Amino acid sequence: MKLPFEIDLKDKVVVVTGAGGVLCGMFAKAVAQCGAKVALLDLNKEAAQANADEIEKNGGIAKGYGCNVLDKSSIEAAHAEIIKDLGACDILINGAGGNHPKATTDNEYFVKEDLDKVKTFFDLDQQGVEFVFNLNYMGTLLPTQVFAMDMMNKKGATIINISSMNAFTPLTKIPAYSGAKAAVSNFTQWLAVHFSKVGIRCNAMAPGFFISKQNEKLLFNEDGTPTARTNKILNGTPMNRFGKEEELLGTLLYLASEEASGFVNGAVIAIDGGFSAYSGV
Repeated sequence: MKLPFEIDLKDKVVVVTGAGGVLCGMFAKAVAQCGAKVALLDLNKEAAQANADEIEKNGGIAKGYGCNVLDKSSIEAAHAEIIKDLGACDILINGAGGNHPKATTDNEYFVKEDLDKVKTFFDLDQQGVEFVFNLNYMGTLLPTQVFAMDMMNKKGATIINISSMNAFTPLTKIPAYSGAKAAVSNFTQWLAVHFSKVGIRCNAMAPGFFISKQNEKLLFNEDGTPTARTNKILNGTPMNRFGKEEELLGTLLYLASEEASGFVNGAVIAIDGGFSAYSGV
């Protein structure tokens, strides 16, 4: 993988949650290329280890760990293993998150005629909403509680959370996910202030729309033509295109580098082609 630039993370221990997935797996590989020892955490240990194996095959140091970010005892167990295998955490990337169909409405706008015909706001499942909020917010808070204990008064200690451009302006259909990511942004600012006296910086990345294997079928029809929602996305993005996943790496490395961003604290950086800045007019 070609990085936009390299930073020196030699001997740093970087913990990445959600690292069995494509995006956070890419984050793990990027910091490994910069010399970090990387702990890849995921509910699916095999997926995390597969990404770790790829890092090691390319000369890096990495190990996968099974971990449920909604279970503090599971995080603590992973933490104990990481201490033995790699050392104490220097940088935490809280990548675990996601949405759920039970917390999503079928239509963008409510009309009374939709009642009992499609899934409206009134049909949102409480457990589905709680799952989405917990996965994104508690799945950021709990790992921070565990790993930030390692990071106090250490040079270069930093936490990088993953918010979303829909934290600035909520998207239709996904009230739980939008609200949860807004909470992550707010929590990022809170942590930046709270940990400022012990030398831990906390910032967040807020990605816009990126094409991945996970969402490709939602954005494009089987014949390759864009869906109606894709057209709305592109019309609302001043740069008139989707992002490429590797375009997140520059911001990630910038925030991870003490030399580059040592006075940046409490920032939520949108990487969205201008989507969150555009009023539509």
